[in-house]
Amino acid sequence: QVQLVESGGGLVQPGGSLRLSCAASRIIFRFYTMGWYRQAPGKQRELVATITTGGNTNTADSVKGRFTISRDNAKNTVYLQMNSLKPEDTAVYYCNAQVSDREYWGQGTQVTVSS
Repeated sequence: QVQLVESGGGLVQPGGSLRLSCAASRIIFRFYTMGWYRQAPGKQRELVATITTGGNTNTADSVKGRFTISRDNAKNTVYLQMNSLKPEDTAVYYCNAQVSDREYWGQGTQVTVSS
């Protein structure tokens, strides 16, 4: 069974930083486009950032310049470095893996930005 396990969430003050990790198992990680999505209370899930097998990235305008996605194929892990966090970044962050018609999701990790 495919597993995507997120970690690194928590409570942080505005302006602070967090690094999320997503460890994948039971997939050939290097074949998958990996992504981070988030869902705030009462809102739809939205794209944060994706990274392709070749390392090309796509980042939402709302986080561009503050968040960076990266991947380590040797560790089957994708990361999201989040800097200059704002209260509006508060959400559950989900890891996503996609290849052709297959898609998998993690369980999510809570990020709360508050003073």
